[in-house]
Amino acid sequence: PVDTERFGPVSDELVEDYFLMVSRLVPYKRFDLAIDAFKTLGLPLKIAGTGRDRQALERRAGPTVQFLGHVSDDELARLYARARAVVFMSEDDFGIAQVEAQAAGRPVIALGAGGALDTVIDGVTGVHVAEQTTESLIEAVRRFEGLSFSTRRNVEHAQQFSMQRFADELVRIVEETREAKTWS
Repeated sequence: PVDTERFGPVSDELVEDYFLMVSRLVPYKRFDLAIDAFKTLGLPLKIAGTGRDRQALERRAGPTVQFLGHVSDDELARLYARARAVVFMSEDDFGIAQVEAQAAGRPVIALGAGGALDTVIDGVTGVHVAEQTTESLIEAVRRFEGLSFSTRRNVEHAQQFSMQRFADELVRIVEETREAKTWS
């Protein structure tokens, strides 16, 4: 389950002109591909997180990439809610941050593999990146820019992964199991 209640959308007028990545700065998260793509596109990318790759990534980054380091929970919620989209270039089993971004009403641009296939609806709540390459991310961002996304739809979609739904489903399963069991 995801604590979707921590996040909420802002009005469209408050959405700012930046893309966001949130994670530990480690090789398999593929920040390098995103940095190269956003340098090529000339679009602003904010990166929230810390990790062993920060210095190398900062050397690679151009003027449109900003490293924020560690951010508080409140700042993370604000960053999600005001981003044009949140970007993920790694293959994750689930992708809690992808759901958090949608709970904040924002679309997600994610590698179309692993958990993103379950948490991001291509063309509806975000865009899938076809391959884990800079070129494929550039294509996905360009596709993203030609689409429109519903803040309400993103929030609704995220709720299927909420802690409340998880608790409700768990209780339902226990009750069904209890009712089906013949106790002696």
